[in-house]
Amino acid sequence: MKILVGYVPSPEGEAALTAAATEAELRGASVLLLNTSRGDSYIDARYANADELAAAEAKLRAHGVEVTIQQAVTEGDVAGALLKAAAAEDVGLIVLGLRRRSPVGKLILGSTAQRVLLESPVPVLAVKVPSPHD
Repeated sequence: MKILVGYVPSPEGEAALTAAATEAELRGASVLLLNTSRGDSYIDARYANADELAAAEAKLRAHGVEVTIQQAVTEGDVAGALLKAAAAEDVGLIVLGLRRRSPVGKLILGSTAQRVLLESPVPVLAVKVPSPHD
């Protein structure tokens, strides 16, 4: 089995990475780490640099998990890139980190996670970053 984790260098991405490592370890699965950018990868903070990818890979390997890393620049369709990778790589689970957004923000901008949750043909594990009060 293969698990796809949508990774960005952020608290949400780290939460997704941790959950993917745990799931892969439990299931004896490998992980496909997909990092995408919606535009110019040189100024997009969501596009991981070499050090951030190396740290993410090391975290997964510390759990004894085999990992493959892919990076892609999308035309603003991150959900589409995740769904396309899931289909192409025949994954059995998608893991995403969720960020807090206002109801207006969700209405106006839509949600990558929401689209993946609704359109994915495989189960999706959505991970929320614990608040400091949890």
